[in-house]
Amino acid sequence: MLWTATVVSNIGTWMYAAAAGWQMTLLDPSPQMVALVQAVSTLPIFLFALPAGALADIVDRRKLLLLTQTVLMVVVFLLAALTLFDLVTPLTLLAFTFATGLGAALVAPAWQAIVPELVPRHDLQAAVALNSVGINVSRAIGPALAGVMIATMGLATPYFVDAVSFIGVIIALWWWRRETEEAELPAERFVAAMRSGLRYARESEPLRATLIRAAAFFFFSSAYWALLPLVAKGQLGGGSVLYSLLLTCLGVGAVAGALGLPGLRRKIGADSLVMVGTLATAVAVGALALVPNVAVVAVTCLVLGAGWIAVLSSLNVAAQVALPGWVKARGLSVYLIVFFGAMTLGSIVWGQVAAWLDVPTSLLISGGGLVVALLAVQRWKLPAGGTLDLAPSMHWPAPVLAESHERDRGPVMTTVEYVIDPRDTQKFLAAIHELAGERRRNGAFVWGLFEDAEQPGRYVEHFIEESWLEHLRHHHRVTEADRVLQERVRRSHKGEPPPQVRHFLSAAKHPRKTPR
Repeated sequence: MLWTATVVSNIGTWMYAAAAGWQMTLLDPSPQMVALVQAVSTLPIFLFALPAGALADIVDRRKLLLLTQTVLMVVVFLLAALTLFDLVTPLTLLAFTFATGLGAALVAPAWQAIVPELVPRHDLQAAVALNSVGINVSRAIGPALAGVMIATMGLATPYFVDAVSFIGVIIALWWWRRETEEAELPAERFVAAMRSGLRYARESEPLRATLIRAAAFFFFSSAYWALLPLVAKGQLGGGSVLYSLLLTCLGVGAVAGALGLPGLRRKIGADSLVMVGTLATAVAVGALALVPNVAVVAVTCLVLGAGWIAVLSSLNVAAQVALPGWVKARGLSVYLIVFFGAMTLGSIVWGQVAAWLDVPTSLLISGGGLVVALLAVQRWKLPAGGTLDLAPSMHWPAPVLAESHERDRGPVMTTVEYVIDPRDTQKFLAAIHELAGERRRNGAFVWGLFEDAEQPGRYVEHFIEESWLEHLRHHHRVTEADRVLQERVRRSHKGEPPPQVRHFLSAAKHPRKTPR
């Protein structure tokens, strides 16, 4: 029910996108202003996705989605009314597009994060692909409907239809009864939640690789999205119907590509699929620039849609499988920041390049850039679905305290003592420096390893967290993958007893409160 309602709403969203892009060509046809429509629609996600992700991780995601969908419906209805009475200026259009982008920024992390709540883990890749299919079915239908409505019923009609389309999502979210577990620990504070999300993204190698690959692709591929209205109007001499047809071809290509993705991903893997999608996009962008023929451009858009979905779906799945549940929305918000930041910057850059040179040259440069970027990021490999078990392990024993302490007391230092056989030193050092990333991802802001000067082979690992509450959260964040890594480290420890773990609280006379 949620998927169906979202498809209907996304049809309205793509009608809005097509109408706004075309409306700007009528209000101000300069390349900079036309490209700015896409830029201001994606800029809010770049600016506000991380706060939205923190909100989605610490409040009820269903209620957050309900509120934002309702506000978006009102905003789009106002733009429709202003358009109906011919009161829209270029700045007004950009302001409303920014407002809808802000709503999308609040919705996107929460919506992405609820997907694992709706399907079993082994169906996650298929669910992400199905989400992409839904978006691209909408992309195939929405622009075509918008073109027909603009030509027959006026420019305000797509906006009115978009406003009405939010009703289905609101009803579906109201109907859904989200299952939530009662938390043992209080929710994180807002600023601290954002900080921990950024820390996790910085220290997670699989997520970092996904972000690098995303930035490389989306910056250069943003060119054809930003300049397509000018291709339709300037190079092909068409109107709103042709522009909508080209957007529809992009959507049809994406849907067709999505249907073949599961089998292709199984055969060649995520990294190779991203490579194929990127190269196909580069070739198609070149054809878009060099062959100003309606039939050729339509076929080119089909290829661009298939390449887009191949890369987008692979990167989205890679981000999903790289994140445990406690930081899911925040991690996905960082991915969205990179995605939309690259799209926003790219839209501005390619619009300016087209103004300085021309549209075909701008497209050719972006196509060449895709190939160069692909070669530059090959060393960063995407995580494969199912290779990381990020379920909470809960294998750390509860710390035994001599007396009760305020949970906000801190900082807290944890030490672990190891005795290592000299023959295992290199193996131990390699494993424990990998373990350092786990400590930092899950809450430590300082980590270190020291060897006893008087007893070679005796090592003391220490890590420091902001408060006792943060240390308790660390206990809940350790995953099965982290447990396997910790066992690798401990296998290097020789003799009995096992590695000794100790906890130290700040000895300040007046313990400071945890910074928020």
